[in-house]
Amino acid sequence: MRIICLDLEGVLVPEIWISLAEKTKIKDLFLTTRDIENYSELMDHRLKVFKREGLKITDIYEAVNNLKPFDGAKDFLDSLSKDFQVVILSDTFYEIATPLFNKLGNPTVFCNHLNVSNAGDIQGYNLRIENQKKRAVESFHQLGFSVYAAGDSYNDIGMLQEADLGVLYSAPEKLIKKYNNFKTANDYEQLKELLTK
Repeated sequence: MRIICLDLEGVLVPEIWISLAEKTKIKDLFLTTRDIENYSELMDHRLKVFKREGLKITDIYEAVNNLKPFDGAKDFLDSLSKDFQVVILSDTFYEIATPLFNKLGNPTVFCNHLNVSNAGDIQGYNLRIENQKKRAVESFHQLGFSVYAAGDSYNDIGMLQEADLGVLYSAPEKLIKKYNNFKTANDYEQLKELLTK
């Protein structure tokens, strides 16, 4: 039995933080996991920006509510789910990404939690476990599954390395050059062919 593990942002939906950066015109929020390898370093940076700018959880809601999955993303997920178990492994947060999950048909998603005060201030974050994407694939292997995976950023590399097949999907050229052992795809038709063959 095969499980297919997919990243969320950059693969199925636009980057939430880039949308927020565009909406607020705050350049410091344009950084993503495509730019910074260490996820905790990236999130600590974002929290400092939020505090400095006085942003609240409602500011993220406004950015997320306007986002839509990429064209064809839901159909792609639906077609994979007919023959395989599909799990979204994401470093996003349930508190902000739920509208996007709904637009994708509520697939199974493993992600993290934000600490939000009653006043709507983002005070911190809780990662369920360190390296959750890689460790999820390890656990699926221990349960007897083969795992094919696709992602687009530094924080997906552990997952792709641990998988039986790892695919960089619409990834930056610097990642493709650095990790040239992975298959690559630039559209859902190519990706589906790699993940299902």
